[in-house]
Parts: sequence; C-alpha cells; structure tokens
Amino acid sequence: MSGLKIKMGKKFAFTVIMGILILVTVFGLYKPLPAGISYKSDTYKMDNVEFFKDMTYQKDGKRVIEQEIFAKMYSMIDEAENFILIDMFLFNDDYDRSKSNGFIPLSDNIVDKLVEKKKLNKDIRIVFITDPINNFYGVYETGCIKRLRENNIEVIVTNLDKLRESNFLYAGVYNLFLNWLGVEGAGYISNPFSKDSEKVNIRGFLKMIKFKANHRKVVLTEKEGLIVSANPHDASSLHSNVGFSFKGDIIKDILKSEEAVAKLSGKTLDIDANSVRKAENAGNIMATIITEGKIKEEIIKEVNKTNKGDSISLAIFYISDRDLVKSLINASNRGVDVKLIMDANKDAFGIKKNGIPNRQVACELIKNTQEKIKVRWYDTKGEQFHTKLIKIDTQEKSTVISGSANYTRRNIDDFNLETDIKLEMDKNDAVSNEINEYLNRMWENKEGNFTVDTAIFYEDNLLKWIIYYVQETLGLSTF
Repeated sequence: MSGLKIKMGKKFAFTVIMGILILVTVFGLYKPLPAGISYKSDTYKMDNVEFFKDMTYQKDGKRVIEQEIFAKMYSMIDEAENFILIDMFLFNDDYDRSKSNGFIPLSDNIVDKLVEKKKLNKDIRIVFITDPINNFYGVYETGCIKRLRENNIEVIVTNLDKLRESNFLYAGVYNLFLNWLGVEGAGYISNPFSKDSEKVNIRGFLKMIKFKANHRKVVLTEKEGLIVSANPHDASSLHSNVGFSFKGDIIKDILKSEEAVAKLSGKTLDIDANSVRKAENAGNIMATIITEGKIKEEIIKEVNKTNKGDSISLAIFYISDRDLVKSLINASNRGVDVKLIMDANKDAFGIKKNGIPNRQVACELIKNTQEKIKVRWYDTKGEQFHTKLIKIDTQEKSTVISGSANYTRRNIDDFNLETDIKLEMDKNDAVSNEINEYLNRMWENKEGNFTVDTAIFYEDNLLKWIIYYVQETLGLSTF
C-alpha cells in the first residue's frame, strides 16, 4: 500500500511540475509587453532627412570599401553639447585575431570619441545602452564597457528578462529550472566569439541560448538623430549597411522609446527632452518612429496597399517572417513589381553558414509567383550584406522603412528590441531618388561587382525548408 502511495505521489508531483512548466512556457510567449515597448510615434513633417550607406564590394578584382555611417556618428558626437544617447546591439572587439581581416576598430573609435567628449565637456550627459551579449550575459565585462564606466559615462546593459520569449520551449525550461543559477563566476570555457577574449562559463551559454536581444541601433543628440542597420563592432566593420539622420521634435519621441528600454534595467535616462533643438521642418517628408511589432504592422500594411503597376524593393540581411513572405507573394501575384537584394547567409564572422533562411525564402517567393519576383544576391566575400530596407513606390508616394530590424519573427513580432524609421515622400523627392540610385547601382552592378544572379545560391531543398520553418516558428535560431 505504501508503495502505491509513493508511486501516486511521484505521479502527482510530476503532473504538478509539468503543469507549472507549461504555464511558465506559455506566459513567456504571451506575457504583456512592458510599457513603451512596441511603439509608434507621432508623424513629423521634415526637410532634413539624409541617407547614408556603407558598401563593401569588388571592382577590378580588388576590394572597395565605401563608408559614410560611422563618420556621421563621429560628427554627431563632436557637435553635441547637452547629451549623447547611443543604443547599440554589438559593441566589442571580439574576433579571431589569427586571421588577416582588415577590420576597422570601430568599438575603440567610439569609446575614444566619447571619452574625449566627456573630458572636453564634463557636464554633457552621455548614456550608452547595449545588449548583454557584450558582457556574455553577465559573465565578464568587455574592455570597451570598462573604459566607458571608468570615464564617468553611464552604461546600461539591457535586462531582457521582461521581454517575451522567442525560443519559448527552451526558455520555459530555463526560467523554471536554470534561471536561479545565475551567471556570475569565473569563466573556464573558451569564448565562442574570440579565443583571445575572456573565458566564459556554462551558465552564460545557457542564458545565451534563449536568443533574446536588444537589437536597436540608434544615436541621439539634442541636435540630431541617426537610425542605422550598422553596429560599432570590429568584426562587423566591413558589412554593407544603411542609415538615416534627421532633426527636430521626432528626437523626443525616440527618447521616450529609449526611456522604456532603460526602465527594463531599473534605470532612467535623466536626459532633458526640452534641450532638443527645434528644426525648421518645411519639407514634404513625413517621418514616423516604429519599434518592435509596430515595424511589422507598418510594413505589411504598406505592402498590402500596393496594386498592379506599383513596385516593392527590398535590400535585406534576413527575411523569414511568414506573414511578410505571404504578403510579398500576394502583392506580386496581383501585378506588383517585387525585387529583393539579399544576403546569401553564407558568412558569419569567419564561420560558414548553411544559407538558412534567405535561400529557402527566395526559392518560395520565386516558385509561388511563377518567377515574377526577382532576386539577386549581394556578392559578399566574408563580410555580410547587413542592410534592412524596404522601399514601396505606389502611384501616390514612396514609402521607405529602415533601421535595425531584420524581417524575421524574432525581430518584428514583439520579441527583440528594434527601432526603425518610416519615411513617406513624393516619388521625385531627392531622398527617394538617392535610394533608387543606391538600389539600381547594386542591381545593375554599376561601377563595381555588387550582386550575382539568382541561380548562384538558389536552393530548392525540402529538408532545409523544413528546418527553416521549424526554426522560424519555434525560435530555435539566431535569425
């Protein structure tokens, strides 16, 4: 009899634990978003938008590097008087130094600029927000972060615990059974990002596999704002990227969205929004800030409004979101001209990748539109085509959405932290024309070898498509 009671007790305990695990897992997937997350700002009329691009490509057998984005960041830091706010995902110099790479020391350059600025102006408020990947989720602190702190520059390493769980099946187990272990303590495992960097521990690895991120890429001062797809990360320094700068009251709205990120970590920005300089915005560009899931809402809304004779152009590092893929297919099948310039997902900091998800999505787009959707691959040579930009031209206007967000479930379905800017303008606006020139230059290989034909990386592989679909749906991936 006692044996039966023990058996029944074990069964009851197992049922209770499994019930709690299911509740924790479901809650992680659907828990309420913190205030200020998934945000859409007011729309502002402006005439001061500038487009910036970084491009790495081949010309006459030699590598050519054209960069504008970080020069703009440096000038913004130089010109700031009241505050500098930077929110950047990757911010470190971890990479395999045994290989010749020609990387630019972006992380140290940014630190040097900020430290110099603080010495010249001790009263300026400087806040640097970043992702916990840069301290390996609490295992150690990088030299870049240490130098900022040592020079009285506030660093906020984002606490991501309050965000939803993309990799929800694993996160349920982690949050219930492993979270209490913490990550503190000496490292004893080789750093996966660089064997030259500090060692890490297994608890840091376990937290990393949750695949959560503050993926934003924003620079703000009282005079100007900048939203980009680029990271101040040495191993990312040769990637191709884009960005947009702007002035005026829209900066106050971005400060609100960044205040929400600071609060996740129990911090406040303590930045006076009233110090933001007024701008004479008499132009015809309408600008809106969108973050997290609002990015997806706006993209799909604009795609779904297109009709025969309109056009959609994407320049994208990752695309895998199922709703967006279906919207693009539907748009093409009703007569919209759809073109994509994509990264082939073959390189990641010296590691060869398997082409998932872009090659599988490209195959699906082409097959399900009877080859009406056109794809070209950016011809990377170890670096990445890291751009995130969509341009939609209708009879009435041009709409551009760009920023930090890749077009994946993690990035635009209220899991990662992301910031994009939406610009609506006349089709003949100077900014619209400049973006057209950028896209056409890559598509047509003007004055350089930028892109290659669809067939080069076309993969009609059912097994890889299933792997992509499972990873996208369950969050079992880094894309």
